[in-house]
Amino acid sequence: MTIVESSENDLNAVGQPAQRTVVVTGASRGAGKGIALALAQPGTTIYVTGRTSRLGEASLPGTVFETVRLIEERGGKGVAVVCDHGDDEQVRQLFEQVERESGSLDILVNNACAVPEALTDALPFWEKSLRQLDILDVGMRSHYVSSYFAAPLLVKQSGSLIVHTSSAGGRCYMHGPAYGGGKAAVDKFANDMAVDFRAHGVACVSLWMGLMSTERTQALMAQEPEKYGGMEAMCESPEFPGRVIDALWCDHQLMEKSGLILVAAQQALEYGITDVDGSQPSSPTGYLGEPAQANPAIVE
Repeated sequence: MTIVESSENDLNAVGQPAQRTVVVTGASRGAGKGIALALAQPGTTIYVTGRTSRLGEASLPGTVFETVRLIEERGGKGVAVVCDHGDDEQVRQLFEQVERESGSLDILVNNACAVPEALTDALPFWEKSLRQLDILDVGMRSHYVSSYFAAPLLVKQSGSLIVHTSSAGGRCYMHGPAYGGGKAAVDKFANDMAVDFRAHGVACVSLWMGLMSTERTQALMAQEPEKYGGMEAMCESPEFPGRVIDALWCDHQLMEKSGLILVAAQQALEYGITDVDGSQPSSPTGYLGEPAQANPAIVE
């Protein structure tokens, strides 16, 4: 793991928001990058993780250093962390670095995900490679591991927040059983982690994002216009869920939502949030189903 810290920003100007520390995993590109940018503001230090440190290393554009540069253009402080979330030791080192530099943690966004080839191919699971299971290692398991190592930092003060990025694939058939199983698992993580965190005033939620105009989605639409034609108008921007996460963290009633599966578009309506272009993304629940919230029973 390589950690490169950015230059200091002045966080003490009158009228700036309270300081906070954020970790966004899987933020070289896509939703993670968008979320980090939406949370970037004076007073916010954002650790962005990903495996891509140089352009050309991945098939899609974006690096952790580029994300940091954009964070700092918005007045935040960025820290680029080259980290493989399939390696528990690298993740442990990440949160040791956060503790050493920042002392505590306000928001953890678990977004790192290994997207296997042929994920969106319309084939039965047995005709796809077993590499589909990579999404359970970096996606499902990595959400748990990051939360595990972040927990001692999060419980240092009440009001902290963990967000697992997810989708309606945890409720309906979407891309096959590996994808669906992984999303259903992180949805349940939110409920069960919330039980353990409640006494410490730490909230944990799963956030369903909609179809998003990421670099990957744009490439797919360009490759298969007959399959994805017309869907671009339905896309959320990658910053949209970050706007929702920012509002959640500022909500004094946040603990009432802890343990729930939340739909970004529905939360945006509640908080009066629009996308970056002023549009109001629609909730996918009308055709993909509402989240299946966990039973409140607790068995020790």
